Amino acid sequence: MKIIDTHCDALLKLQSDYRESYRSQERVLYFKNGGDLNASAEKLRRGGVKVQFFAIFIPPMLPDNEKWQHALEQVDCFYNELLAEDGFVHIRNFEDIDRLEEGEIGAVLALEGVDAIGNDLMKLRTLFRLGVLSVGLTWNDGNLAADGVGEHRGTGLSKFGFDVVECCNRHNVLVDVSHLNPEGVDDVIRSAERVIATHSNAREIFDHRRNLHDAQIKALIDKGGMVNIVFNPPFIEEGTPGIEALFAHIDRIIELGGEKAIGLGSDFDGIASYVEGLEDAGKYQNLVEALVERYGEDFAERITHLNFMERYVKKDLS
Repeated sequence: MKIIDTHCDALLKLQSDYRESYRSQERVLYFKNGGDLNASAEKLRRGGVKVQFFAIFIPPMLPDNEKWQHALEQVDCFYNELLAEDGFVHIRNFEDIDRLEEGEIGAVLALEGVDAIGNDLMKLRTLFRLGVLSVGLTWNDGNLAADGVGEHRGTGLSKFGFDVVECCNRHNVLVDVSHLNPEGVDDVIRSAERVIATHSNAREIFDHRRNLHDAQIKALIDKGGMVNIVFNPPFIEEGTPGIEALFAHIDRIIELGGEKAIGLGSDFDGIASYVEGLEDAGKYQNLVEALVERYGEDFAERITHLNFMERYVKKDLS
């Protein structure tokens, strides 16, 4: 069964290894088969992933004058290493997914937080030209566009944040609410034409600040967006969850009318602990088997890829 995964952080790991290699003169991590990569090419193939989103993520502790350079280095990793891998195809618009051939894997470039662009929309448009198709305004901290879930000011989007959303609207780019504070989520749902939560769970099931409240989930569904289930244990339940722990979050979204709005956003390579049996992208078929057993094959197909195709591509991925 084919998988569309809307979030991983492999680019940050690859960029960090590139930078370390300047000092050590030795690469230790490669996209092809990197042992420390949860979403390496080898593991994505083994897990049956058909489309993988790769996030550009800038660590918040970096000085502002270095952030754009780090973003470009991650884009370079995407072009120089990911797209150099046999069978990996750059998805420049979501309709490209429908044109993928057997054995090909689509690679989507995404932006997690607009810190790297400062207040410069030209830089955002440059990233669009390089292929970015999904933009989250923040990570957990605040920036010039909005506040993340770690801020406590209770403010929504700034004027610049609304300008970013409008720029995304003009370029047919998804706006991701996963890290936004509640006020920012509301502002994005009202102002963005295409919305998504690339890696979030249901807060009424587990009360973590990164999860979405019922009202937010309902608003996303009504807007035509999706909630993509994340595999990070601290967002799922206490302790070390098994795959079945994800079902409570899925069931909650279904109860809210989201049967056609559920997808998958693993957060592989951005998490430090794992769901048992789902430690990397190569284990994805364990999840598929569990979904089929719990919900049946038709609904498992919806969660793994059909919902995304219907919401954002309007076609079936046969």
